[in-house]
Amino acid sequence: MLSEFDLIKRYFARHSILDSRIALGIGDDCALLNPSPGMQLAISSDMLVSGRHFFPDADPYTLGHKCLAVNLSDLAAMGAAPMAFTLALSLPEANPGWLAEFSRGLLALADEHGCHLIGGDTTKGPLNICITIFGELPPGTALRRDAAKAGDDIWVSGTLGDARLALAGYWNEVRLSTSEHQLAATRMHQPIPRIALGMALRGIAHAALDISDGLAGDLGHILEKSSVGATLFVDRLPAGPVLHKQSRDLRRQFTLNGGDDYELCFTAPASCRQDVQTAAAQASTTVTHIGQIVAETGLRLLDEQGQAVSLQYKSFDHFAHP
Repeated sequence: MLSEFDLIKRYFARHSILDSRIALGIGDDCALLNPSPGMQLAISSDMLVSGRHFFPDADPYTLGHKCLAVNLSDLAAMGAAPMAFTLALSLPEANPGWLAEFSRGLLALADEHGCHLIGGDTTKGPLNICITIFGELPPGTALRRDAAKAGDDIWVSGTLGDARLALAGYWNEVRLSTSEHQLAATRMHQPIPRIALGMALRGIAHAALDISDGLAGDLGHILEKSSVGATLFVDRLPAGPVLHKQSRDLRRQFTLNGGDDYELCFTAPASCRQDVQTAAAQASTTVTHIGQIVAETGLRLLDEQGQAVSLQYKSFDHFAHP
């Protein structure tokens, strides 16, 4: 039987961290960080609960990836560079096979982004994963939700909706071939945090956030914080490769309201369109211009002919859903 400290030592502790920003990692009462001179810290926490955010029988490797990816996505939305993270893990049992794969997926993505595991906690209980992540960025460069301005373009990175389509496949709401479902499910289980794009947009974009609960609802947070409105062209929303083959109505619904995309939605001056495209190219990420910020509050949905589209939209609410 693995003890708590054996579990940490075997699956999560690293012998050394070759990063001057990490003065002390796992093994003491606190970790110690040394942010680069003149930089601000960006800090975010996310909790993933079994049966709420992922299926109880989820593959542990992809679960390890996803639980860190959603936190890295928060840093990307602010334009911050990753530094370190802590992991609080509640487990029904200390299963060596599960832990080996979970830690492998988690630490592979951490290594990819130079983000170091520096501490946390483990206990016995229902499967629950909580990560707190630390990043850094120059003061005054954060891409905040309250900075959108009337006249800004609205952009989105990557594609939308395949994660929601995969969930619909699991729930038998739509019929997909095995290969289609597997491709869509990759977006659901292994989202790509847009760290490079977020950093490249510093000094170009005004406001940004990552899309976790659906584009329309999440964009609403920018509109509320910035006291502005928006016009969104629903048929410009870039559907994922599997969703793209579905009906127009399903494309509209899942690109607008689908969750788990973890793409960036951001605003930038119309005069900066070439700068946005250059930043996207530097980050090896596609971006799509999907609408405009306007002075009049509220969100208006239009088709490509400029006609109003009547669609229900709202952000996912953890307390409003069963």
